[in-house]
Amino acid sequence: MTSRKAITGARIFDGSSWHDDAALLIFDGKIEAILAPAAVPSDAEKTDAAGGLIVPGFIDLQVNGGGGVMLNDEPTAVGLRKICAAHAKFGTTALLPTLITDTRETTAAVVAAGKRATEEGVPGFLGLHLEGPHLSLARKGAHDPKLIRPMEEADLDLILSCQGKMPALMTTIAPENVTTEQVARLAAAGFVVSLGHTETDYDTARRYAEAGARTVTHLFNAMSPLGHRQPGLVGAALDIGSLHAGLIADGIHVHPASMAAALRAKNGPGKIFIVTDAMSTIGTDLKSFMLNGREILRQDGRLTLADGTLAGADIDMLSSVRFVHEALGLPLEEAVSMASAYPAEAMGLSDRKGALKPGYDADFLLLSDSLDMKSTWIGGDCVHR
Repeated sequence: MTSRKAITGARIFDGSSWHDDAALLIFDGKIEAILAPAAVPSDAEKTDAAGGLIVPGFIDLQVNGGGGVMLNDEPTAVGLRKICAAHAKFGTTALLPTLITDTRETTAAVVAAGKRATEEGVPGFLGLHLEGPHLSLARKGAHDPKLIRPMEEADLDLILSCQGKMPALMTTIAPENVTTEQVARLAAAGFVVSLGHTETDYDTARRYAEAGARTVTHLFNAMSPLGHRQPGLVGAALDIGSLHAGLIADGIHVHPASMAAALRAKNGPGKIFIVTDAMSTIGTDLKSFMLNGREILRQDGRLTLADGTLAGADIDMLSSVRFVHEALGLPLEEAVSMASAYPAEAMGLSDRKGALKPGYDADFLLLSDSLDMKSTWIGGDCVHR
């Protein structure tokens, strides 16, 4: 049976331009070409999309759970597989399952699970995001303060043990509990260091960016704000061109006016990309769940602790793309890029993900003209229809 496939009958957005009356040709899990339907090789297995759109698959760099699973509670390769499958239904073709601040033992279990998931080739598994425990108590958000602590050599060694064992790894840290030397060692090993859950000032953030920090975790949330005399981490994220920044686009974590202002203000080449910060509720009818022994309540699109503190988000990636397209009035191409090309750039993966170009991974979506999901494809295989 041929490993060459062709998808026809839909408009194709390759990450830069639209192609009408064209076919997407896939070979051995990679994009081979976008070409005229008449030029499709006779040996290709053809799929008629019957209208709609083909766009690059979404890349989510902050996913705490999904399908009823929290990574903190199920730190196994099976748990990672369940989370990836849950988000594939909403257009996410590559993701970083995210461990919220936990014990060193749980972190070690997640690292082992990530290595196993890579060996097993779990569809959609891109690597891990370790969000903490080396954060600031002053900006802890829903992270358990009893588990927050400085980064020690054993913690650094555990992260470094992932080098070459999974495609990507991100860790969110606060300068209050991690040194620039530790950041430099992580960056030199190829890991993405993100600044977040911190009260750090602008000058400190710049020093950490110079040491190798590459991104900022959920812009505006759990960080020093933008002031006219103290720019804070928000100001640093927008002003320092080397920094990329994730943004939770649910209209709850950040007001649409603030989102729009940030998008206009961002200094490049770093860009603002969408993250969901999703919890176990995605794809379920759960009304609550537990995190580090504390109940998280689900109501009216919000996830909160009993005291009202936001605890992750109750939104999927396709809904986030719709939100920035419709609520902010962004062109569809830009909305899609915020969920595909820009996170790929942030992770240093823009040579193989985030676009539909020859040689890139065949990760893409078939959407209706009204942006409803039709099917999700990872590595040239349909994983959800």
